[in-house]
Amino acid sequence: MKLITEMTEDVRMIVEKTDEDGTKSHYIEGIFMQAERKNRNGRVYPQKVLADEVVRYNKEFVAKNRAMGELNHPDGPTVNLDRVSHIIKELRTEGSDIVGKAKILETPMGKIAKNLIDEGAKLGVSSRGMGSLEERRGVNYVKDDFMLSAVDLVADPSAPGAFVNGIMEGKEWIWDNGMVREKRIEEYKHVIENACRQDLEEKALSVFKDFMSSI
Repeated sequence: MKLITEMTEDVRMIVEKTDEDGTKSHYIEGIFMQAERKNRNGRVYPQKVLADEVVRYNKEFVAKNRAMGELNHPDGPTVNLDRVSHIIKELRTEGSDIVGKAKILETPMGKIAKNLIDEGAKLGVSSRGMGSLEERRGVNYVKDDFMLSAVDLVADPSAPGAFVNGIMEGKEWIWDNGMVREKRIEEYKHVIENACRQDLEEKALSVFKDFMSSI
């Protein structure tokens, strides 16, 4: 499975006064993902793939207050709690659009996001998930094994595709007892474990060099 990220700028910032003392709550609301159209990364999400994933994500994450996202993308599919900035409160399908609403939290990263919003900065969202791709007539279609990991806040939603297609997106990832691991690490382990005694040192050195060259 590959790490897949997509950006969108079809969102708006909402600041609501919720308490008598004027305390403000910050939200970001709008289109988080879109189906049945080729995006700027040359990928298409079939309607059923996204609709089914919204059902799963709502049940396993939104309903349990676990649908957290980060300020800017991390290096992999796992959510890092020390960088959480917001939590998704609503996620629903409207035609071919996946529309969501996220509340900015009182975390260190959330406070940065709030300050940016108060100062008029334009933020966007970027979905982060894992899945396989199938090429059809030059277009990559996301297959039905797609799993949404998070929706992150990003500073430049209109950036070129190269900004999205970072090094971690090109790597293979696997599930291992509920944890996400990079497939290459497992491949290294397999090479070393299957090396005969006389070749062990040479294989280990080769694996180390390959790993260092990929950083």
